[in-house]
Amino acid sequence: MISAWNPVRLGEVLKHRKDFITIDDLTTYRRPRVRLRGQGLVLRDEVPGALIKTKTQQECRAGELLVAEIDAKVGGYGIVPPSLDGSIVSSHYFLFAINEEKLDRGFLDYFIHTPAFQEQVAAQGSTNYAAIRPAHVLGYEIPLPSLPEQQRIVARIERFAVQIAEARTLRQQASDEADAICRSLICTDNQVIPTPMSELVRLRTPDVDVQPHQSYQFAGVYCFGRGVFRGESKTGLDFAYQRLTTLRTRDFIYPKLMAWEGAFGVVPEECQGCVVSPEFPVFEIDEARVFHEVLAVYFRMPSVWSRIAGASTGTNVRRRRLNPQDFLAYKFPLPSRGTQEKVRKVSAQLDGLKRLQAQTAVELDALQPTILDRAFKGKL
Repeated sequence: MISAWNPVRLGEVLKHRKDFITIDDLTTYRRPRVRLRGQGLVLRDEVPGALIKTKTQQECRAGELLVAEIDAKVGGYGIVPPSLDGSIVSSHYFLFAINEEKLDRGFLDYFIHTPAFQEQVAAQGSTNYAAIRPAHVLGYEIPLPSLPEQQRIVARIERFAVQIAEARTLRQQASDEADAICRSLICTDNQVIPTPMSELVRLRTPDVDVQPHQSYQFAGVYCFGRGVFRGESKTGLDFAYQRLTTLRTRDFIYPKLMAWEGAFGVVPEECQGCVVSPEFPVFEIDEARVFHEVLAVYFRMPSVWSRIAGASTGTNVRRRRLNPQDFLAYKFPLPSRGTQEKVRKVSAQLDGLKRLQAQTAVELDALQPTILDRAFKGKL
């Protein structure tokens, strides 16, 4: 990074704070979790002091820089937010107070998200000892303009960040509105005919005999109507199933245990050829009776999930199962063909919008690093 400002060592603007407190068994303490890849700090848990084995801990203060000894090289660091003021961490974390007469907190927060900072962290130490020490942190360099200039840059970056967030929000709103139109078309159709799912879909049988040393690409289904996703790859030795089902684009699937939480979906193109276990019933849709887009929209409706829960078996909520025979008996409000055509048309437009969103998401994700790069080169 070529900057217009002279770099200074962080030791000139940060101070390593080494204050420890003694844990009281009768007090409840909050503990933070440092997310990797520079994603900051979140609350991990709240625990009574009696359950904390190491009785000397450090107390975090809002606005300090927290660095994880072991995970720093993979982005394990961040500024302590006000919500975690007073939380505790062990000696495997380092806390640094900021000299705010020289360094703006926001300026440091943005800097630690730049490749320039991440490269300094990754370059420190040896391959045999990946841990970061406080002296390493204090030796990192930061390009440092005057405090007013730092504050101006932070304000500019934040304005850009707001605009990026607004663009993401508008993109999601457009998608939600298109989906709402599809739902409305189904719900307001006065020509619907309650039809058992057994007349609209056909249960497929498993078609793959599992081989112990062969690798299989699995798919899964998100809860709350978020659809089918490409999962992890496993070998036949990693699971107990003897047979699997190969997915085809436009199949309809759900996990027996999670269907009551809206885990339904139509198989997208990217999951063609993936496999699922017998715990995921797979159905071929009779498109002459119902379009797959209509089923996809209908089973994304939260109001449907409570009905599915009623059709599921099992007294324990966490073990509630929707078996294929119960699903096939479910009465689906089959819309008229005209309504189905309208849903298909809007769904096609929604798919086009999602493809555009995927493209713009990459562009939006690339904006902030570009903005930060220009900022710390003095070009913002």
